[in-house]
Amino acid sequence: MNKIDYLRISLIDKCNFRCQYCMPEDQELSYLLSSEILTKSELLTLIKEVFIPLGFTKFRLTGGEPLLRPDLPQIVTEIINLPQTEDVALTTNGYLLQEKSHLLFNAGLRRINISLDSLNPQTFDKIIGNKNRTRWHKTWTGIQTAYEVGFNPLKLNVVIIPDVNDHEILELAALTIQRNWHVRFIEFMPIGNSQLFSEKAWIPSSEIRTQIKAKWGLEESNIKGNGPADVFKIPHSKGTLGFISQMSECFCDRCNRIRLSADGWLRPCLLNETGQIDLKTALRQGMKSEKMREKVAELLLLKPDINFKERDSGTQNNNYMRTMSQIGG
Repeated sequence: MNKIDYLRISLIDKCNFRCQYCMPEDQELSYLLSSEILTKSELLTLIKEVFIPLGFTKFRLTGGEPLLRPDLPQIVTEIINLPQTEDVALTTNGYLLQEKSHLLFNAGLRRINISLDSLNPQTFDKIIGNKNRTRWHKTWTGIQTAYEVGFNPLKLNVVIIPDVNDHEILELAALTIQRNWHVRFIEFMPIGNSQLFSEKAWIPSSEIRTQIKAKWGLEESNIKGNGPADVFKIPHSKGTLGFISQMSECFCDRCNRIRLSADGWLRPCLLNETGQIDLKTALRQGMKSEKMREKVAELLLLKPDINFKERDSGTQNNNYMRTMSQIGG
């Protein structure tokens, strides 16, 4: 059984973007009340008394948009300062990084992933659902600020959607040539906006790699991360290219993560809701940490059978009740 030691923590379900692949444009969203979200104290209690004793040492902070959470720097510092912590990273859309990069760096954070699905302002705004003043320039400035502050590695996550941004694959890949940036191409998934997925489908990572290889060549990289990306690089480039192929190349057998939503639901698989545990309610009702650990330990044993690896047989759970922002990206 693969060692499960990586917890993805959603800090908030709200987001200042409304990306096409995360939620339908016309869907009305019902955000959590602040009282429904795990407090900093509750989150740290779960990390220290439930997850770390079970062997979790790697943590990623997500949302929604985690930079919308006011106590984010304090959360970062407290997790980093735990003696068992080996790695803390954060995923953001980058819009607030211009103002908050220094705060996060001073809090001890060093690893950051930023969503950047287009280098064209019009395409970018279309993808994020922005109908007013463009947000591309501020996002791009935020990325530059984070790099200048010292975040290393700085990773850019790109979801490729056919007929939307697939014509930018080479331009996005080229960002790794002169900069120590790491671009991760992610296959479009049937979660968050199933209608768009049905209309557009997805492009396999193998096709993206073929395009890049034809332009510059492509070689395997000796840099490996905590996640599922297959990592390559353009010869002589400073950065790397990663390919996350959850649709075309199942990696369930090497999945090392589970997800904690902002309202305290522990989810064993992004694409399968089976076996979720409501840790927030358990904590607030006074359940002892030992009992919560037992419940989580049982779920970890079941995780190999809950994963999404059966998608081709038609036996998987395709009834995704939450958007990506609600689950935690």
